Amino acid sequence: MSPEIVTILALVVIFAIATFLPINMGALAFVAAFLVGTLSVGLSTDDILGGFPAELVLTLIGVTYLFAIAQNNGTVDLLVRGAVRLVGGHVAAIPWIMFLVTALLTAIGALSPAAVAIIAPIALTFAARHGISPLLMGMMVIHGAQGGGFSPISVYGVTVNTIVEDEGLPGSPLAVFLGALCFNLAIALVLFFVFGGRKLIGRKVAAEPLPHTEHAHGTVVRGHGAAPGPAVGGDDDEHVHPDVPQPVRFEQVLTLVGLVVVAVLALVFDLDIGFVSITVAVVLALFSAQQHKGAVTQISWSTILLIAGVLTFVFVLQEAGTIDYVGDAVIGLGVPLLIALLLAYIGGVVSAFASSTAIIGVAILLAVPFLESGEISAVGVVVALSVASTIVDVSPFSTNGALVLANAQDVDRDRFYKQILGYSAIVVAVGPLLAWLVFVVPGWL
Repeated sequence: MSPEIVTILALVVIFAIATFLPINMGALAFVAAFLVGTLSVGLSTDDILGGFPAELVLTLIGVTYLFAIAQNNGTVDLLVRGAVRLVGGHVAAIPWIMFLVTALLTAIGALSPAAVAIIAPIALTFAARHGISPLLMGMMVIHGAQGGGFSPISVYGVTVNTIVEDEGLPGSPLAVFLGALCFNLAIALVLFFVFGGRKLIGRKVAAEPLPHTEHAHGTVVRGHGAAPGPAVGGDDDEHVHPDVPQPVRFEQVLTLVGLVVVAVLALVFDLDIGFVSITVAVVLALFSAQQHKGAVTQISWSTILLIAGVLTFVFVLQEAGTIDYVGDAVIGLGVPLLIALLLAYIGGVVSAFASSTAIIGVAILLAVPFLESGEISAVGVVVALSVASTIVDVSPFSTNGALVLANAQDVDRDRFYKQILGYSAIVVAVGPLLAWLVFVVPGWL
């Protein structure tokens, strides 16, 4: 049996076992990477370890460690109260604020994972405290990031437009940008109403107490992982209202400065957000080592195992030539409209597990031969492939999905993982088809 078929079968077995048994899929994927890589693909263990996603692992560790500290010292609560005041306490407006902020960050050049890493912890904290579906909030952040991700100065936008120009294809940077933005905006609108947004309309939180407050040296701080709802007890002093100014401590100011430093160094100077986050976290911990000694345990280690294992196996799959194998089979069909649809699905399925930036380039390059014939709109196909290869970043195996999973609060982690996996399965199944119908079929007709 060829290595390509073996890797595909192994992937199916991994999903089947993890679905029916409470075994971390990442652990299964590491085993598959080792066995399939060495026995079928002919890789050494050093080769397999070369596919270990060290950068992503460091990003997850650094960001979750930093925001654990920010939660423990009450800084995240400070930001949440600011968000409440910004929209006059209207809960329904918060998911859209998060969507727009992440879209703006990626539109001005931020990497999608960097923008999500900064916004998702704040958004999910608000969701936990005010009864908003964490799935709704997390997906709004990711779709916002992808919506702004194809501006002419963004990483995705530059990648796509450069490939199109180098291959001599007709291009429209504005069409790519607006197409991705409008598509993700439409998904966000559907998400809002499907996952409880209608119930949020009319709700205000200006007079609601923040949960689980504690006194410390005359100031009010919040406990990490507190359940939503008012504090229990008859002491009215325990009820802290977001519309009442609270004392801001030096440590909170320092944390806010640290968050700004992370944003500037990662987004403006393009430094690795994992290294930057963990550096800032350690500096903050030095100022209050005793308070933050348990912050390391709040890092989502099970999520890190999950993502690292699956992506290591995906590397083995790529080394086996499985992607090229499937791509060549598709191109051999010879029907431009059908090829465009299948390439959109290949981009979507593979990107759910691998780098979206890399997959976009591969998908467009695979499409070049039949796009040069002029039988089908090159611009429409490029937009469809771009959208199909990025909307699936809601997957828990992508950086963005992993960040949402790792930063969710007051949730059953396994249940939330399955919710994200279920939603991403729907996106993978339907998203490429919708992108094809919206952007490719009209150009063909």
